[in-house]
Amino acid sequence: MRYMIIERFKPGCIGEVYKRFDAKGRMLPDGLRNVDSWISNDLTTCWQLMETEEFDLFRQWTRNWDDLVDFEIVPTLSSTQARATALRLE
Repeated sequence: MRYMIIERFKPGCIGEVYKRFDAKGRMLPDGLRNVDSWISNDLTTCWQLMETEEFDLFRQWTRNWDDLVDFEIVPTLSSTQARATALRLE
């Protein structure tokens, strides 16, 4: 399943986020995969598309970063899945 992760960097922490990333990488547990990521122009928010079959892996991963980042984890559907679901609901 795919999830959109919305990361809001705590004030003044963006430099520390990149220092930790450079030193340790994303620190993803086995079974959690990063598909792609985007950063806002003002460097306050990151959106990451991730895949996993085990939602509990997010807790393990976010513990590595929650001193610097606030997380929102949103389950997603592909456009094809959303269309099929919407048409079934009519």
